Amino acid sequence: MHIALLSSRLDPAGTNLARRLKALLGEREDWPLLRAADLTFREIDERLIYAEGADTDLGADLLLFLSRHSSSHPLPALTVHVTGNYGDPVYGGEARTLAPAAPAMMHAVLRGMARHAPPGYRASYEATHHGPTTLSTPSLFVEIGSTETEWNDPAAADAAARAVLEAAPTPVIPLVGFGGTHYAVRQTEITLTSRGAFGHIAPSRVVPSLDRDLITTMVEETGAVAAYLDRKALSKEEIGTIDAHLSALGVPVLSEGEIAEIGTLSWETYAALRAAAERTVPGGRVHPGGLEGEGDLIAVQVPDELLKEAERSDQHALREGLDRLRAAHIATPNGNTSPSFITFKNQSEEIIHDIISLCINIIDVRWSTVADGDDLVITRTRFDPGKARALGVPKGPLFGKLSGGCAVEVGDATVTPSMVQSSSVTRIHIPGLERYIDEVHC
Repeated sequence: MHIALLSSRLDPAGTNLARRLKALLGEREDWPLLRAADLTFREIDERLIYAEGADTDLGADLLLFLSRHSSSHPLPALTVHVTGNYGDPVYGGEARTLAPAAPAMMHAVLRGMARHAPPGYRASYEATHHGPTTLSTPSLFVEIGSTETEWNDPAAADAAARAVLEAAPTPVIPLVGFGGTHYAVRQTEITLTSRGAFGHIAPSRVVPSLDRDLITTMVEETGAVAAYLDRKALSKEEIGTIDAHLSALGVPVLSEGEIAEIGTLSWETYAALRAAAERTVPGGRVHPGGLEGEGDLIAVQVPDELLKEAERSDQHALREGLDRLRAAHIATPNGNTSPSFITFKNQSEEIIHDIISLCINIIDVRWSTVADGDDLVITRTRFDPGKARALGVPKGPLFGKLSGGCAVEVGDATVTPSMVQSSSVTRIHIPGLERYIDEVHC
């Protein structure tokens, strides 16, 4: 792989950054970037935003533009972004034209910037803006901002240079983003905490001007497999319009939580998982849990009544336990957990065993359980206010003591918790229940 690093003689930040990169390269030869690519530096006379066709004759696979960042609200910043114009060109490039993005490299560099940012500096994406746009090679701007003080700050140059040289792109989830400010706060947070890697980002102010052609170009020039919408920064009408365009293009929209939950799964496996979940529970939301690796997916079932009983007993413990298992669980449209789970075929029997054991253990913590053949017998004992009133216990603090397991004095009589309890019994048929007896301590 060949990476060309371009700077302009007119740009003090780019010059400062190029100088620091060369110095660090002279100090050691084992930088992660050098293990993956050959680097060449080129300095040009014009401003980088007007460097149309800058990749011509370079023979590079990737361009890194080393640049300054300017802002009407100056703050110390280290930023990355891809170039393009959603409307008329204001700072170079052509109208309604987007350059090829490098989401994996931007992901790696941005995370490095966040690690090395000097005190007071913010590391972030910028939304797509300015030229050059007539490029055929993927590129990104690496910028120091936002005033002459930061452009000439050795600490800022060192942080950005180390972020570049330590960049070792890993398998990411290429995304396009919609909504938010110019500094793409939510998109930045996603990249810093997950494998979500953005290419083209359209801020809220340009979303009303986007049409199918521009959204298609965003997806194609990013190589995006999915999209993220900052819903709090968009109107319902805007969200509906973007959703419709993306749906027509076959591009799924992922929430921040869904992006994080992909974990180490390949996109291909995750996409297959989503499709399997939709077939199993139409309209549900899949949670990959601890599923990892690759293989043929299969839906498995556990007794619906058992799962519901575990969810009623301790919903939080159930969700936490399911998240640790090597299976995906599905939330139904009404928010309950479906008794259908998705896992790989080679571990389906183990997963069924683990889910049933988890449910029985959660129930056993809350209620009394015994095994009767293949039936799990659950006895629920609860405080009965009617029985307490019948024994002369006044409503109030004494009710609390009794429900908490403490005896109380009412006049000359002692009322114990067992005297004011009601019991109910539920039987759940679980074929092969004996396999779980030791684990559940029935």
